[in-house]
Amino acid sequence: MGTRSGIVAAVVALVGFAAAGCGGDGHEGVVVTGTAPATSYTGPLDLPYTVEDDGDAQESSGAAGRALECEGAIRAGDAGDAWSKSDGGSTPEEGLEAYFDIYQPELPDRGYRVERTEGDRVLFSYDVAGRTKVAVVVAKDQPRRPGWGPETSASCDPSEFPASWTKARGYEIWTDRDGHRVPTSKVSSVAGAEHCDWQSAHFLDLGRYGRQYARDPHRVLPSEALTAAYDGDVRMPADARDTGYRYGDWRLWLTPDRSTAYVRTSDGVEAWPATSSRFGCR
Repeated sequence: MGTRSGIVAAVVALVGFAAAGCGGDGHEGVVVTGTAPATSYTGPLDLPYTVEDDGDAQESSGAAGRALECEGAIRAGDAGDAWSKSDGGSTPEEGLEAYFDIYQPELPDRGYRVERTEGDRVLFSYDVAGRTKVAVVVAKDQPRRPGWGPETSASCDPSEFPASWTKARGYEIWTDRDGHRVPTSKVSSVAGAEHCDWQSAHFLDLGRYGRQYARDPHRVLPSEALTAAYDGDVRMPADARDTGYRYGDWRLWLTPDRSTAYVRTSDGVEAWPATSSRFGCR
């Protein structure tokens, strides 16, 4: 279980999704009112942070990262150093709106609450079941940045957001054998891009192993991108083992060499070959 003070940092890009407010209050504004989280962040809002591109999520997210209540690692953390004097707002709420306007983060853009105010800084939190999953600290009149604007932000893995949200934005959140949602940093899948005419294909990423596999029943992917051909009807290898990962009727099995992902379905077993490299269409 993640804590506010002991979060393992991991920086990976989020798959984008827009969201409506959470918490059952029916409001759709960027900032809403309602029941505050059971446990509010009590630490200082003015914490040091780095702005280097290679900095980790904890170092670059300052107080925002410490305000999170993730089940696992921080998914992303950033310092808001890219806005200018013309972008600042006249209120903290406008500062939060400026965050979304300037950075267009791949995060929920509705349903935030004021969790803490400290001097010229305000912490906004986006909460799921009373726990902070996105945190944004806005500050007033910073050097060369008059008005209210974003200072730091941080977020948890998409798997920690409601299923209705992730589904609406195309996330495919896998579960473990006990039905718990698995972080996308461990396993995730997505349909191929329509603008490439790859929508009949499917990609499976196993972040924990650094491997990507592809389902390509209609042979729409370039052959050089795959290490072998996809096969929709194979016998499960004797040395394959059930990972416990499930998505719908898909059950993921792997052999020790992990050269192929075997997906058991209600119709049989499919062999998804590893991709030869991370690739994209032109």
